[in-house]
Amino acid sequence: MELLVTTLTIFVLAIFVGFEVISKVPPILHTPLMSGSNAISGITLIGAIISAGSQYTTLTTILGFSAVVLATINVVGGFLVTHRMLEMFKGKKERT
Repeated sequence: MELLVTTLTIFVLAIFVGFEVISKVPPILHTPLMSGSNAISGITLIGAIISAGSQYTTLTTILGFSAVVLATINVVGGFLVTHRMLEMFKGKKERT
């Protein structure tokens, strides 16, 4: 029962953090779809870390680790795309 409460607490906190991340991004810089997918990937990353760290079985550890790798790639890719989009909005003199 204690594990369930801990897991639900982490899940609720991840929801709040994801909502805050999405709400702070100006619509001019991100499409809502990109912001939503980055936040969902962040929540997926938290769940994957919990799954990989719990070590119930070897299968859950392997699947959790692969989920951590894939979610990290997705989150980093989202931030790289955001950085590239911000570079597009800068003037030519500011880029150098």
